[in-house]
Amino acid sequence: MNIPTWTEAERMMSEAKARNPGAWAQHAQYVAQAARIIASRHPRLDPEIAYILGYLHDIGRREGTSDLRHTLDGYRYLMGQGFPDAAQICLTHSFPIKDLRLYSGNRWDCTAEEIQFLNNYLANVVYSDYDRLIQLCDALCLPTGFCLMEKRFVDVALRHGVNEMTAVKWKALLQLLQAFEMEIGEKIYRLLPGVVENTFGFTSAAQEPSNPAEDNPRPGAPR
Repeated sequence: MNIPTWTEAERMMSEAKARNPGAWAQHAQYVAQAARIIASRHPRLDPEIAYILGYLHDIGRREGTSDLRHTLDGYRYLMGQGFPDAAQICLTHSFPIKDLRLYSGNRWDCTAEEIQFLNNYLANVVYSDYDRLIQLCDALCLPTGFCLMEKRFVDVALRHGVNEMTAVKWKALLQLLQAFEMEIGEKIYRLLPGVVENTFGFTSAAQEPSNPAEDNPRPGAPR
C-alpha cells in the first residue's frame, strides 16, 4: 500500500495539531490504537498499516473547523503528499454505506462541484478491509478513549444533529462490528481497554491516549 511511514505520519500530525489544536487529535490516536488492536487479530490486516491509516483518517482537520469538508481536505492533502491509499481513508471513513446523505453535519460546506466529486468517488470506490476497519474504529472512539458504539452515536448526534439516514448509518456500523467480530473470532469490546470506564464515566480509571512515539515505536525498536 502507498501510505506514509510512521515517522512521516507523526510529522504530518504534529503539523496538523499545531495548525488546529483540538480534541480531534486525541480521537485520532484512539482510532489508530483500536485499528492496530483489531488488525492484530485479523487474518488479512497488518497492524502497523492499520495504525497509520487510523492515525491520519481526520488529517483534513488541519485546515480548521469544518464538517464534510474535512474529508475532502484530508484527501487532497494526502494525495498531494503522494499517498493515495491513505487519502482514500479520509473520504471513506464516514460512509459505511456509499451515500453522501449519511453525513449528519453540514454537508454544504463544500461547493456544488466538490459535492459532485464526492458523490462520484463514493459511487466508484471499492472498499478494502482497511476502509471498513477505520469506519468501525471511528465509531468506537471518543477523544477520551474507547467506548460503546452507541455512546459515540449519541456524541456525534448531539454535536452535529441527525437526519433521515442516521438510523441507517447506525445499523450499518453495528453490522460492521458484528462482521469484524466474526472475522477475528472475538468480542471487540473485550480487546479495547477502558471501554466500561470511558462509556460510563468512571473518570478515576479513564485512559489517557498514549504518546504515539511510545505506542508505535519505529521498526526494530523494543516494545
